[in-house]
Amino acid sequence: MSTQLDGRTVFITGSGGVLGSTYVRRMLEQGARVVSTDLPGARADALQAAHEGNGNFRFYDMDVSDEAQVTDIFKRVMADGWNPNVVLNNAAITGEMLMGAGKSFPDFADTTVDDWNKTMHVNLTGAFMVARQMDRDIVGSYPCTLINVASMYALNGAHHPIYDGMPFKNFSAYGVTKAGIHGLTVWLAGYWAKRQATVNTIAPGAVFNGHSEEFQKRVSELIMAGRMCEPDEIADAMLFLASPQAGYMTGQMVNVDGGFSAW
Repeated sequence: MSTQLDGRTVFITGSGGVLGSTYVRRMLEQGARVVSTDLPGARADALQAAHEGNGNFRFYDMDVSDEAQVTDIFKRVMADGWNPNVVLNNAAITGEMLMGAGKSFPDFADTTVDDWNKTMHVNLTGAFMVARQMDRDIVGSYPCTLINVASMYALNGAHHPIYDGMPFKNFSAYGVTKAGIHGLTVWLAGYWAKRQATVNTIAPGAVFNGHSEEFQKRVSELIMAGRMCEPDEIADAMLFLASPQAGYMTGQMVNVDGGFSAW
C-alpha cells in the first residue's frame, strides 16, 4: 500500500524538539526517508534511540549557525547515497528552549545586542544558509521543495499579558525572525520558480508541551478553537506540504493556529 511520502527524502533541521521529533516520526510512518539534524545532546540522543535500527532514518550533528557545517551538510548526506528532495527549516531559538537552558527573559530595554544577534543568527541566518546550500547543491538538479517554519507570531503581535508570571516569555527577536522567515519564502519562491523548486511557510500555533493549566487557559481564550494544539496536528499539515499533493503551491504561508490569526 502506498503512503503519503513514498519516494521522498526529507532533510530536517532542529529535529530533536517537540515538533521536530513529531515530524520525524510521522514522516517515517508515511514512507519517507528522513535525514535528521540537530545539535549534539540529550534531545539528539533521544531521537536516535527512538529510531535506532530504522533503515529509513539517518542522523547528523549540525549547528545551523555554523556556516562551515551547513556548507558541508548536503555533500555529506548525498555522499552517503541520500538525495533530499524536501527540506524543512525548523531549527530555532524559542522561549521554551531558553527556559530549559536556564536563561533569563529581560525586559525589551534590557535586551542585549548579543542576545538579539544570536537569535537572528540561528533563526534567520541559519535558515538562509540552509536555503543557500540547497541552491548550490540541489535546486535545479531535480524537483524539490523547501518548507520554512514560522510561527503564529510571524505576522501577528504577541499578547504579552499571557506571559505574566510564567517561567518563559515571548521575546522580540523571535517574532522578528519568524516574520523574516516568510520573507525568505516569498523571495525564494520566485527565484526558484523556473528550476522546479517550490517554497512555502508553515506557521504553527500554540503547541502544547507540558504547559501549566493557567497558561493553557490564557492562550486558549485567544484561539477560536479554544485550546492549544497537539504536535501531531501541526505535523498533519506538514505532511501535506512535504507531499506531491502540494506541488502547485509555492510562496504561501499556511497558518495552523486554531483560528488565532483570523480574529
